[in-house]
Parts: sequence; C-alpha cells; structure tokens
Amino acid sequence: MMMSFFDQFMSPTLLGIPLIILAVVLPTSLIKTPPKRWLNNRYSTLQTWFMINFTKQLLSPISHVGQKWALMLTSLMVFLMLMNLFGLLPYTFTPTTQLSMNMALAVPMWLSTVIIGMRNQPTISLAHLLPEGTPTMLIPPLIMIETISLFIRPMALGVRLTANLTAGHLLIQLIATAVFVLLSLMPTVAALTFIVLMLLTLLEVAVAMIQAYVFVLLLSLYLQENT
Repeated sequence: MMMSFFDQFMSPTLLGIPLIILAVVLPTSLIKTPPKRWLNNRYSTLQTWFMINFTKQLLSPISHVGQKWALMLTSLMVFLMLMNLFGLLPYTFTPTTQLSMNMALAVPMWLSTVIIGMRNQPTISLAHLLPEGTPTMLIPPLIMIETISLFIRPMALGVRLTANLTAGHLLIQLIATAVFVLLSLMPTVAALTFIVLMLLTLLEVAVAMIQAYVFVLLLSLYLQENT
C-alpha cells in the first residue's frame, strides 16, 4: 500500500486518543520555572538569559501599556519554537503544521490587539484605515482595502507558519526518499543527495526558529500600532 507524503501531517492517534495532546504538552514541560536560588544550573541560566534578551529586543519599541504582554509573547515564542524543533525529530508530529491550531493561536491574539486599540485609542486605531491627505474620490475604496487587510492579518499569521513548516517537511521527505531509492542504483549520487539532505535539515532547523520569531514579531507590531 502506497502512503501519501501528506500522511505525516495527519494528527496521529493511539487507541482513539489524539497524540497531538502529547505533542503540545511536551514542549511546555521543558520550560522550567527559575528556582529561588543564587546559583542555577546551566539549563535554567541559558533559558533565563535567552528570555530576557529576547524580551528586551522585541518589546523595546512598544509603549509601557504594550509591555504588559511581555510574558505572554515570550512564552508563545518559546512554545512555538520548541514545537517546531521537536517536529524535526524522527517519529514525531509537528502540531504547528495544522492550520487549525495556528489559527487558534493567531485569531485571539490579533483580536486582542484590535480590541485594546479600539478601547484605549479609538481615533488613532481608526486613522490607520485612511492615510492622511487621501483624495476624496479614493476614500471609500481605501477604507475597504485597509479593512480587508486588517481582517486578513490573522489568516496571514496562521498560513505563513503552516506553509513554511509544511513545505520544509515535504522537501525533506522527498529528498530522503530519493536517497533510499538511489542508494542501490547510484551510490555516488545518493551520497551527494544525502549531503544535500543534511544541509536542508540544518536550514529547516533555522526556519523552525525563525518562523516562531516572525509569528511573535508580527503580533508585537500589531500591538505597537494599537498601544
């Protein structure tokens, strides 16, 4: 029976229980709470250093009101990055290749930034829909275009994360299949293809971290517009 390349993106089950729950819970179990000691172990020290520097870099241009989101955005960044990286291991499942999960993360976060802007500064938030100095004839179509672009933002967040990870996983599986097929026919070509596969895997590790960062960075930009 031939299996489709897209079978790897189906949510696996065991005895009727969806294993996506384990795939989501495992990364959160690796994020340790810093202990109340003067000296920590290397893992806790590295984790704390990374979170502090990431939070400073991400939230420095945001106002004091938006900086209250620091804990949420940093936790989301680490959570997405760990899930993306764990999905590259053999016999694992990447929850962030599911559009439904990514949209479940993107829509509430985006909607929260819009609600904050409408509540705290409604005039400035509505002003984003119409650039200053727009000719009178262009006002209605520009408002419609900006409104559509506003509601497309959560879709862009979810689709970008899903598409990048799905494309990388598919490419890795295609090249790995080619290596197994060419191994007995043309060993030299198979060896060169294997080197390409290793380089692609390293690239996919970088993509997994970058896409988590881009997801949170865009959310911070939306938050910056509304605070």
